[in-house]
Amino acid sequence: MMIPVILAGGSGTRLWPLSRELYPKQLIGISNTQTMLQNTVLRLEGVPGISAPIIVCNEEHRFMTAEQLRQIQVAPRAILLEPIGRNTAPAIALAALSACRNGDDDPVLLVLPADHVIENISEFHAAIAMGELFAQKGNLITFGVIPDSPETGYGYIKKGEVLDADTGAAKIEKFVEKPDRATAEKYLDSGAYCWNSGMFMFKTSVILEELETHSPRMLASARNVMNQVKQDLDFSRLPLEAFKQIPSDSIDYAVMEKTSRGVVIPFSAGWNDLGSFDALWQTGVKDSSGNVIKGDVITHDVKESYISSESSLVTAVGLEKFVIVETKDAILVSPRDRVQDVKKIVKQLKDNNRGEAITHRKVYRPWGAYETVDIESRFQVKRISVKPGAKLSLQKHYHRAEHWVVVSGSALITRGEEQILLKEDESTYIPLGTLHRLENPGKISLELIEVQTGSYLGEDDIVRLDDVYGRKKD
Repeated sequence: MMIPVILAGGSGTRLWPLSRELYPKQLIGISNTQTMLQNTVLRLEGVPGISAPIIVCNEEHRFMTAEQLRQIQVAPRAILLEPIGRNTAPAIALAALSACRNGDDDPVLLVLPADHVIENISEFHAAIAMGELFAQKGNLITFGVIPDSPETGYGYIKKGEVLDADTGAAKIEKFVEKPDRATAEKYLDSGAYCWNSGMFMFKTSVILEELETHSPRMLASARNVMNQVKQDLDFSRLPLEAFKQIPSDSIDYAVMEKTSRGVVIPFSAGWNDLGSFDALWQTGVKDSSGNVIKGDVITHDVKESYISSESSLVTAVGLEKFVIVETKDAILVSPRDRVQDVKKIVKQLKDNNRGEAITHRKVYRPWGAYETVDIESRFQVKRISVKPGAKLSLQKHYHRAEHWVVVSGSALITRGEEQILLKEDESTYIPLGTLHRLENPGKISLELIEVQTGSYLGEDDIVRLDDVYGRKKD
């Protein structure tokens, strides 16, 4: 049996403003209509012996992750919720221990980041098949991308003794950090190096043995966490205090650079980790001027640029090798060769407590979504969408009253001791401090406009008395 382990815990700051802390790149559609998480799972269809995946994600992303899996009709073996980030080695250790809990007979784990693009699926499947052959023999496999350019944004793997002449499978001689341009050119010319894809494969028993040998404290801490895990709906909640005790480290540093059992499987399948807007330009469909255009964009004398519009007309004149990204609440403009510095903008936003670093104007919830339309000091207007059959928590507010107007669908409203059924063009008022709940009893989406008035309009002014999703704050 082969169990995919999907690492979906990143924050994607290098693709701001498309990707935000609470809605990162793995959960949005960048390369096609599916999200990157969905693409990662779907590209495994047809792999022999593949089973349902184990997903490791941030606790804040749990409902979006579960919903996106539901949309593609995938029921995961487990969704492990990390309360804080601890890098890839702890995530893999916890996934391996989770696989053991199900009583399976030493399955092979296929570890995949949730935010990569792979264009040639058949080549990818061939690499997986070769990797499984070596993994079954007790090796720890990493998949190395055959380089076609001297990239400085990737780590590299130097190949050692060749184990299979047909596929190029080889022992791992060493891992090397991201090189400068001259060094990357030497790596490319030598033919002895691959890009480090961050994808791995090994038997569950083997990775646990190697963690015990090379990172025993990490494994012991991970075991302690799994002994305290609590099941919550579809999720496995990992205890925060115990989780904090796990050393933060990548699987490269914790195991792969130390083990004598490492094997690299080279492959070339149109791989890209989409780590920057320059990568989006490289992989995108270009027009006759070499531009990648998304949305409502008009250009004149613009070349080799990436321009994306979400909500407004974007126009550009006389630019070459630029990135322009427009969302409903932010605009990014940068030369293509400077987009790695976007993370410095995100840091400034966080230092100034700007909400644009954390979330988009449209915020997703397990029951649907809401979007801020207008906001001033004592009022806020939102558009709220509630999925069929879904309901918000039973709640009240100390600092605001709410007016609800149904635009489409039907709304079952609890207001104090009474229940009200509202249809299109009907409205109600929720006074400050009144216990209330909003439900969609219908078969179509409920759309309504909410007008909040009061002295404080923050999302933390919510007192929940009952919630079907087990939430306390979000």
